[in-house]
Amino acid sequence: MLQICPLDESMRPWAAAILIEHWGSTRIVTRSRIHEADRLPGFVALWNGEPAGLLTYRIEGTECEIVSLNSLQEGMGIGTALLEAAMETARQAGCSRLWLITTNDNLPAIGFYQRRNFAIAAVYPNALAESRRLKPEIPFIGRDGIPLRDELELERLLSSA
Repeated sequence: MLQICPLDESMRPWAAAILIEHWGSTRIVTRSRIHEADRLPGFVALWNGEPAGLLTYRIEGTECEIVSLNSLQEGMGIGTALLEAAMETARQAGCSRLWLITTNDNLPAIGFYQRRNFAIAAVYPNALAESRRLKPEIPFIGRDGIPLRDELELERLLSSA
């Protein structure tokens, strides 16, 4: 059974551990901006009462950025449920756009978001060179041996209804 809950203070140590395990740090860099993701608002997916996924986000004006999304059990709807919770929160906050950054090597994520009606909004060539100045632990080689160089911005425009 899947349940989505707001990320509360009791779950922040778990969230920090997941971020460190999957992102190398609690710090995430998007568009030359450092996010302390373990301090952001977010959602936790519980599968049969156990933490199985995490999404963090930030809202600025009429835009909501998904800063991190991790599903610990793929193919079970966890990522989709977390994304839907973020979309609903963004709509309730009056946001017209939900967006995120991923890297050029993350083909599974690009496909995941496109299947959920996100579109590529921008490509930032060699953006990871600047990101590494802010977060040196970003590796040079990513998934499947693909050099990590570029950021891709994906977006989904939100209806007000």
